[in-house]
Amino acid sequence: MSADSEFGLFGAYERHNLGDLLMPWCFERLLEDQAGPWLTIEGTDFYLESSVRSEEIKTWQSQGGRSVLHVGGDVLACDWVRAQSFVSEKYQNSDDRLREECGVFGVFGHPDAAALTALGLHALQHRGQESAGIVSYDNSYFHAERRMGLVSDNFTDEKVLEGLSGSSAVGHVRYSTTGNSILKNVQPLFADLSGGGLALAHNGNLTNGLTLREELVENGSIFQSTSDTETILQLIAKSKEKNITSCFIDALYQVEGAYALVALTTKKLIGVRDPIGIRPLVLGVLDGHHILTSETCALDIIGAKFIREVENGEMIIITESGIETIKPFPDQRPRPCIFEYIYFARPDSSVGGLSVYECRKEFGRQLATEAPKEADLVIPVPDSGVPAAIGYAQRAGIPFELGIIRNHYVGRTFIEPQQSIRAFSVKLKHNANKILVNGKKVILIDDSLVRGTTSIKIVSMMREAGAKEVHMRITSPPIMYPDYYGIDTPIKEELLAANRSIKEIEQFIGVDSISFLSIDGLYKAMGHKNGRDPKKPAFTDHCFTGEYPTGLIDQSGEDRFTQLTLLS
Repeated sequence: MSADSEFGLFGAYERHNLGDLLMPWCFERLLEDQAGPWLTIEGTDFYLESSVRSEEIKTWQSQGGRSVLHVGGDVLACDWVRAQSFVSEKYQNSDDRLREECGVFGVFGHPDAAALTALGLHALQHRGQESAGIVSYDNSYFHAERRMGLVSDNFTDEKVLEGLSGSSAVGHVRYSTTGNSILKNVQPLFADLSGGGLALAHNGNLTNGLTLREELVENGSIFQSTSDTETILQLIAKSKEKNITSCFIDALYQVEGAYALVALTTKKLIGVRDPIGIRPLVLGVLDGHHILTSETCALDIIGAKFIREVENGEMIIITESGIETIKPFPDQRPRPCIFEYIYFARPDSSVGGLSVYECRKEFGRQLATEAPKEADLVIPVPDSGVPAAIGYAQRAGIPFELGIIRNHYVGRTFIEPQQSIRAFSVKLKHNANKILVNGKKVILIDDSLVRGTTSIKIVSMMREAGAKEVHMRITSPPIMYPDYYGIDTPIKEELLAANRSIKEIEQFIGVDSISFLSIDGLYKAMGHKNGRDPKKPAFTDHCFTGEYPTGLIDQSGEDRFTQLTLLS
């Protein structure tokens, strides 16, 4: 590389052996003033170990750093091709979408428990694509299968399902954000407790998970994973209460944040939502056997009947005797996550008694009222933008067309070893319908804007296809603040709307105009005629307002956020 090249150094730095820690020190002195920063996968600074400052690869890239030189460490275990593919998948070619961490499913007393769980997880695949797991119980033994990858890749084999014998099961699909995407973090997690086995599946994130973990370790607890789900398990195990239900409640009194939990014991299936109901959980029944799951679409796929939503702060205990419900927490107003309606939930699901599909159409209608624009076509950014685009087109009286065609057969592990290939990455998933777009004024409808990297590529694609004008309408307010409850949002410095004006955003992504749905408009579309009540907001909407509904204990310490790797 030339002397004036700007590059970062990347290697197996986080393995904590002497060679890895010594290597950046050597390169720092060898290259002297020419050395770029030492890059790591996670946001951890190893200054104390090696006297060399480090920064996260994604931060380096977001600041314009492009050339990355692989040096040091175990080259066989972490060669450049593998590192390049990891970076390409995780950061460079991210589709810049918000990610929800996981979905849960549990069934009690049904002879086809494992198969039903696998089907339910398939319906919840949109909530997590990195791993899937199922734990079953046959009245004598627990059986577990936890795999990396998709449900369809791991739980369609008859032999796998036969190994998950029993009439009760709990399952989980996971998407990791800043946590590690490794087998030890795949849920459900299982523990042998004094009262018997317990399998636990968790959707959400604890805002005091790090603090609790540190306290538990200091008191002798040994952790096998980096999941805050294990923190809950440890709290249950250490409880002095006499039965599993009381131990469960005791543990939950110590945690803060968002959670929807489904747990399987030798005699019970337990479901519980956090006190304000940030994360969703519903109750259904099939052939007289009860089911707990994240969304109604998982009930639909197995032909189960929806009974009701689990209420905020409610614990449901399912046994052979029937259903018991407990309200262990003081009453609070429910504040479900607004992003379930905007993006996370499947459009054919019902959340809070409302059709997600109809809500998204109404977002589009409201946006057309707030931000009208003369144009020839309304085009959704597939797939989440489709219902809102239909609503916008209806209200605006502009034809709705599929001006962007999505390729649904691109896997997450596509290897892109060359920059020339990476430059066309967006076309692997999206391609312009040129005949339709050429010479037209188009309005692009999308559900959210995070970093804006994908929007740049989509807009550029429209220009290349011959679009005369390109306008963008976002069916949510500007995302101004990070999330700490299980949504994969960047730090505030990486959120486009938090750091740029509307005009600057337009220039950045290359559109002729951009408008966002107002916060009051969002609430009006949800049926609140007067908009958002600032004294009693009906939803968890901190990404737009900065008003977090719970304490953020882990984030209160210095540099705590960058170290938060305990996401379930």
